[in-house]
Amino acid sequence: MEIAPLIKDAAKGNAAAQKCLFDRYADPMMAVCCRYLKSREDAEERLLDGFVKFFRHLGGFTYQGEAALYSWIKTIMVRECLMFLRKKNVFTMLAETAADDLPMEADALASLSAEEIFHMIIQLPVGYRTVFNLHVMEGLDHREIAGELGIAEGTSKSQLSKARALLQKMLLQKGISYGQRKTQ
Repeated sequence: MEIAPLIKDAAKGNAAAQKCLFDRYADPMMAVCCRYLKSREDAEERLLDGFVKFFRHLGGFTYQGEAALYSWIKTIMVRECLMFLRKKNVFTMLAETAADDLPMEADALASLSAEEIFHMIIQLPVGYRTVFNLHVMEGLDHREIAGELGIAEGTSKSQLSKARALLQKMLLQKGISYGQRKTQ
């Protein structure tokens, strides 16, 4: 079914149109929520809260294509997850220490499935995982991340560096090798 008429009907409160939109976007949005929250139950609750907000504000949305719609829903889900982390007070940054980035061979991840990579990311501490997701997956720069999370820009950079270092350590434990660090 065409998306534009579904959006128009859903904005008017048509339950069938809302269900169609929910069914179409629930799985990818659940994956987004699971990247931020370890607990599946918490992720499901954020998903539902996010869709409530989506439908509540749908009347003010101007449809400009499916990519824009997807991006808007995804933004709602990410913000729901971040609000949840802040409310639960589980969003704590680990102490500042230098973490060196190790260069990775180009095909180092080729032997891992998407599920294995996801499970490695979800094992990161909350602060690392959140900054990693916002920077790598959502494409936010450190200034934007700092604003979203109420942290210093340097803290965002540090958390990302430490997240990468920890992921690299996990990969090394799985037998994934890295190239030698270049020195000048």
